[in-house]
Amino acid sequence: MEDIIHLLPDSVANQIAAGEVVQRPASIVKEMVENAIDADATDIKVLVVGGGKTCVQVIDNGKGMSETDARMAFERHATSKISKAADLFSLTTMGFRGEALASIAAVAHVDLKTKRNEDQIGVHLLIQGSKVVEQEPVACPTGSNFSVNNLFYNVPARRKFLKSDQTELTNVISEFERIALVHPDVRFMLSSNGNEVYNLPAAILRQRIIDVFGKKINAELLPIEVETSIVSLSGYVGKPESSRKKGAKQFFFVNGRFMKHPYFHVAVMKAYEQLIPAGEHVSYFIYMSVDPSTIDVNVHPTKTEIKFDNEQEIWQVLSAAVREALGKFCAAPTIDFDVEGRPDIPAFIPADKTKSTTAMPTVNATYNPFNTSGTGTYQRKNTEWEKLYGTSSKNHQQQSGIDNQDSFYRSGLFDDSTKNSAPLDTNRTETQTWHYDTDLPHFQFKGKYLVFPAPNGMVLVNQHRAHVRVLYERFLKRIQSRKMASQGILFPEVVQFTKAEKAVIDEIIDELSYIGFDLTDLGGGAYSVGGVPAEIQGLNSVDLLHKLVASAMEKTGGVIEEMEENVALAMAKCSAVEYGQVLTEQEINELLTSLFRSSAPQFTPDGKTIFVLLDELAIGKLF
Repeated sequence: MEDIIHLLPDSVANQIAAGEVVQRPASIVKEMVENAIDADATDIKVLVVGGGKTCVQVIDNGKGMSETDARMAFERHATSKISKAADLFSLTTMGFRGEALASIAAVAHVDLKTKRNEDQIGVHLLIQGSKVVEQEPVACPTGSNFSVNNLFYNVPARRKFLKSDQTELTNVISEFERIALVHPDVRFMLSSNGNEVYNLPAAILRQRIIDVFGKKINAELLPIEVETSIVSLSGYVGKPESSRKKGAKQFFFVNGRFMKHPYFHVAVMKAYEQLIPAGEHVSYFIYMSVDPSTIDVNVHPTKTEIKFDNEQEIWQVLSAAVREALGKFCAAPTIDFDVEGRPDIPAFIPADKTKSTTAMPTVNATYNPFNTSGTGTYQRKNTEWEKLYGTSSKNHQQQSGIDNQDSFYRSGLFDDSTKNSAPLDTNRTETQTWHYDTDLPHFQFKGKYLVFPAPNGMVLVNQHRAHVRVLYERFLKRIQSRKMASQGILFPEVVQFTKAEKAVIDEIIDELSYIGFDLTDLGGGAYSVGGVPAEIQGLNSVDLLHKLVASAMEKTGGVIEEMEENVALAMAKCSAVEYGQVLTEQEINELLTSLFRSSAPQFTPDGKTIFVLLDELAIGKLF
């Protein structure tokens, strides 16, 4: 039998490696800009065409490369950053694996011009699919000029999964911002299709944050500065009043490298307990400096996941540093007299203010609890408990002969077309027809839940989520039919977006106009809001637009249908009744009726449970 194991060709091996290193155009920007940083560049230009799918060009004024180094740079595991395994635990450079350029060259056309300062002339390389097609001397300035064209030209399956140009540009901008924030001493420029997106001069850190995210963020920042034996912390955290549900700018950096660390995120948010509403977040820009030997960055191909030796200790230092910053700059909560949009809870006013509040209660001296003759004045209150089961007292006496499921249909939660369905099985996925009987007794609990009975228990409905489901289907239907009415604003408001948010706005501008937003581009990321959807009168249109854009940025798809669903969901969440809002009897009936007429009353569009059935047996076990 012949041997079957063999070595893969370098071209195939490079394409496999490229699958981990190069996922989209933003990956190319990250790898090549980090290489420019490692080459001591002080001026870096990034130019993209077609969101980076057509071309990504990175020009720097770094050290440049010799002719031999330029050829070697595209070989697998060829690097100048490390030479032995021990170097992995004392890294001071952004790159170190020697895989990025080889992976990029395997799936794209790469054009490189580079020259060292001591050389009279540079070198020009043209590489396609890992093969050097052309090499010649060229006159060029000191530094490197990489141009990556036709990404995934030889891997059609990978290219097919790339998103729209605007979506890919949004990812490029995100990677660009991360690098720009950690190197404020370097001048950066980013352009898309010939239009300048960023032009960031060298500056101090705070000014760099302002240049990237706009002047408005300057008033939200509180500085932090802590020196300990295990970690040095610096940067800025947001004030509590700047909290928001979506769109917060949150960045961790360690030794000049961006990282994602949910554990440390909890440490920051822990310091804001009791200072911000539940579910909201604040912006932060936190820079850590630790001994390189105490971290491991060689965990994930993207190098954004980092392991720490002293994770718990750093958690404590980080949480304490944020608390100190909040206390030092008097960021404690203050009394808030703004009650607009909040539930109106009436204060208790005694009928007669002249009477003493300590008056003794009246006592019925003739009442005898052991007197069964009925002569006393006590009478048992009629609670009409029979209605809770949807039956008369006579039927209740014959309950043993009645099928429980038939009784459930009489309660009105299902209609007869679903009689074969299991009652209130919220785990069912097939289509069911529901309806709600307005004659059922019901009440609102804590301004958060709606409660009504069922024969085998009781139903709890989350009123906010129920309203989200109802409004979502209403808005989505109108968006798709292009029938959303717009209400003009007498004094147009101005909303300011960051460069990354503007890229998203350009993609969803048509959808926003369909649903009733009248936006005029004023330049520089500013838009004038001349009209808003008629259904959202009374809401803050500027905040709503920011939430819509933040929601759209969380989605990676560029399909119109997905964007319409995105916009409808964001509008529904912003317009739905808030927790704590007291509903009238009519509002409760309308909400529940609309909910059980919707296509999927069990769950919100983003998969959260709307109602649950508390089974009678389960309730009994509590006692």
